[in-house]
Amino acid sequence: MHAMQYEITLPADYDMGIVRARVARLGHALDDWEGLGFKAYLMRERGVQGSPVNQYAPFYLWNTVRGMNLFLWGEGFRRLSDDFGRPVVRQWTGLAHEEGAAAGAPARVAVRERRAVPEGAVTGEVAGEAAREAARLAARGGAVCAAAAVDTARWELVLFSLWADDTPEADGDVFRVLHLSAPERARLPRGRQW
Repeated sequence: MHAMQYEITLPADYDMGIVRARVARLGHALDDWEGLGFKAYLMRERGVQGSPVNQYAPFYLWNTVRGMNLFLWGEGFRRLSDDFGRPVVRQWTGLAHEEGAAAGAPARVAVRERRAVPEGAVTGEVAGEAAREAARLAARGGAVCAAAAVDTARWELVLFSLWADDTPEADGDVFRVLHLSAPERARLPRGRQW
């Protein structure tokens, strides 16, 4: 399992209706993408739910590297790059994934928390705690699913969760879910990944 995200930060006066319309027009393109657990089409608006920026920032959980590479080196990512410029694509190795208490409900918001793995920390203990934290998030009311992953180049953890309501029980950056493509969500491995 691999997590991936890119952030396209837009001007403060940008019409975010353009992003909504783009997702409404093109979001279905990954609804049956081989190797994709899910893609959450995410947006933040300046001044809404504490966001300091306007941002389009899709988040992916991939079942296969092949599926991820087909996307990155194919038409979908090229079209995005043509429209917005080529963004930096962050990638994290999956540590855990759990379906949530509200797994069958549509996702309305997402929360992403990134944090550094402290220097000198026992990495196995940090990874284990991140997996347990993903399970705790998933068990909360309104949680659709939760995942934990790590970027070992930066030693950064990411905790990501999808929520069925507008009041998520998680800390971090809050995003509106515009669409969820989830062709292989049921095939994402559950629990800790080592």
